[in-house]
Amino acid sequence: MDSEIIAKSRVWLERAGAYVLGEQEARLLAAIERAGSIKDGAQAAGMSYRTAWARVRDMERALGHPIVRSRAGGPGGGSTTLTGDAQQLMRVFHEIDTRVADALREAYPRAREVAS
Repeated sequence: MDSEIIAKSRVWLERAGAYVLGEQEARLLAAIERAGSIKDGAQAAGMSYRTAWARVRDMERALGHPIVRSRAGGPGGGSTTLTGDAQQLMRVFHEIDTRVADALREAYPRAREVAS
């Protein structure tokens, strides 16, 4: 049996010890931005509307400010967009996640040598 050692990691952001954002929340925020709606974003991210709103509220509580802007419906319907801070937070999260993944890929050959 050929078993390889594989390096794995998970990146998340915290503020003052409170969880702010990880991969699942990043997917949710990206889906909200694409869909223009928390309801449709939640569905695209594979979670319930209630769970999505809870995650958004938790992130806002940890950060101390809003991460989404919602406009009530009307003839054209309502919409939800990310705040500039949320967009920046997403960029930082993805940059860190990419750097960690790159470091793991670089270290992977050394882990494989040890396992041989």
